Amino acid sequence: MSRPFSILMLCLGNICRSPTAEGVLRARLAEAGLDQQVRVDSAGTGSSHVGQAPDPRAITCAARHGIDLSGLRARRLTLEDYDEFDLILCADRSILHEARIRKPRTAHAEVELLLEWAGVGKKDVPDPYYGGARDFEQAYRLIEQGVAGIVARLREGRL
Repeated sequence: MSRPFSILMLCLGNICRSPTAEGVLRARLAEAGLDQQVRVDSAGTGSSHVGQAPDPRAITCAARHGIDLSGLRARRLTLEDYDEFDLILCADRSILHEARIRKPRTAHAEVELLLEWAGVGKKDVPDPYYGGARDFEQAYRLIEQGVAGIVARLREGRL
């Protein structure tokens, strides 16, 4: 039996965008019957929130859309992640830049911009942390678009 394709969602603190992306992707993969074929996780490039639950505003926003993030906990990107995951999808260009700099030369993971890889466009998912409910909703909508593109690519076998 081959191992599942693995995707790591990455942002700065792993309390807003990447756990939202993890939760939405897990839900949409289950709906598409692909949840046994794809392993999903999330992490952050920073360490200031390690062990914490997602931001309460992210939890509330996701819950309004039927997604439960409450059981997730923040963790930091590790060098091992570059070999344990096939694809690392970054929320914005600054995270993409940092993740590519950290990537060991021998690691096999692809490191890409989330929305671009998903076919939504070469744009960032803005960090809602210093904003309000509207900013979290905007980030959620962009993530949902990205996840739809990921699921479509997986269905079509375009990995």
